Amino acid sequence: MTQLLQSHRSIRRYTDESIPEAVLDDILRSGQWAPSSHNVQAYSIITVKDPEKKQALSTVCAGQKYVATCPVFLVLCVDYYRLYQAGVMNDLPLNIEETNDLVVGAVDTALVGENILIAARSHGLGGVMIGEIRNNFDEVAALLKLPPYTFPLFGMCLGYPAEIPEQKPRLPANVVIHEETYRTERIPAGLEEYEKQSAAYYTKRTNGRKTTGWTKQISDYMSRQRGIKLKEFIVKQGYGLK
Repeated sequence: MTQLLQSHRSIRRYTDESIPEAVLDDILRSGQWAPSSHNVQAYSIITVKDPEKKQALSTVCAGQKYVATCPVFLVLCVDYYRLYQAGVMNDLPLNIEETNDLVVGAVDTALVGENILIAARSHGLGGVMIGEIRNNFDEVAALLKLPPYTFPLFGMCLGYPAEIPEQKPRLPANVVIHEETYRTERIPAGLEEYEKQSAAYYTKRTNGRKTTGWTKQISDYMSRQRGIKLKEFIVKQGYGLK
């Protein structure tokens, strides 16, 4: 199992082989057994196989073509609609005004997604998670007929790999894993090391078109407005979580 976890890489090209329903059911059932805070299970999974709908979602996701070409595209949603309905059944209101409720829903959904990806890989499948889906809440909600108190958190492409790309290097362990206290003194040297390693990876991967490493890329990314407007979407829909 540890070998499977440590061999992760994003798969964006797939063969034409379809995923058997029994395999997909097993993968999704594995997702449901992820841990859940207070057992709220504040998530839903929407499977998309229809070519036209996948193409529409690909367009919404900034034209990422593998959303359209993968055999199955999953949309993992934070879902408080079921909890709203549970309240209706018991004559109790749904109170989701706290930021913690958003965190709980996001963490629940992320844990489910990771279970799904690991289960898929155990069946010989590959996949890639798609965060771009968060940039167009309204369009995705309309396409998938999402009810109130529900919003897409990320997508996931699944299929049998048509390629096995080189692994993208991860941060050095000693800047991520700390003993007893946070070791700030390690960070500068660790980032310098990682910048060189990741720059070499991108230079090779792009045949020299991209030569910057992780620190330069991620600091540029984090300095920009990234178009994720969850707060505006939630407030407009009257969901709470202010």
